[in-house]
Amino acid sequence: MRSVEEFVTEEAAPPSAPGEDEHPALALANSALALPGGHTADLLATPAQAEQWLARRDLAPADAGLAEVCAAQLRSLREQVRSLLASRVAEQPALPAAVTAINDAMTRVPTAPLLLWDEKTGPYRATPHPTTAIVEHALAVIAADAADLLTSPDAARLTACASPPCKRFLLKHGRRQWCSTRCGDRARAARAYARRTTP
Repeated sequence: MRSVEEFVTEEAAPPSAPGEDEHPALALANSALALPGGHTADLLATPAQAEQWLARRDLAPADAGLAEVCAAQLRSLREQVRSLLASRVAEQPALPAAVTAINDAMTRVPTAPLLLWDEKTGPYRATPHPTTAIVEHALAVIAADAADLLTSPDAARLTACASPPCKRFLLKHGRRQWCSTRCGDRARAARAYARRTTP
C-alpha cells in the first residue's frame, strides 16, 4: 500500500500561501505539509522532489542531478527557517543554532560577483555557480531571503495558518488568517460543526 506522502506532489499541494511567491524562504518553510487525519507530506522528501522544488523557483537547473545529501541540506535549512519564523510569530527569542545556520548558509558562497578575466574579452564580473555549488547557492539565496523577511516591514505581517492541523506560514493581507482557501473552508466548517453540536 502506498503512503499518503507518495500521492502528494507539489502540484497536489495547497496553493502558495500569501507571501511565498515573493519569499523563497517562506515557500521552503511551507514545503513540509501537515494534512488532515494526522498525515504529513514532504515536498523535499527525495532528491528528485528537492530538485523539482528548486527548479520551479529558478534556484537550480531542472537536470542538476541532486544527491540525497543535497536534499538533506535543504530539509535541514527548512527546519532552521521554520524555527526562526515560529520565533518571530510567537515574539520569542530565536534559537542561536537557527541564526547560525542562516548566517552559515549566506556566507558559504560568494554574494558579490567576482572579478574574472577572459583572454579574448578581458575583465568581467560574474558569480560562479559550478554544478557542485548549486545547492550551496540555493541555500544562500534562501537564507538571505529569510534574513530579509525577518528584518523587513513584512515581518509584522508574518503569521501561522489559523486552521489546524496546517502548520504553514503566510504574510497576512487584511484579516485573512489562512494560508489557502482550503484551510479557510476547513476552519469555517469546524466552527459551524462546533456551533451545531454545542448544547
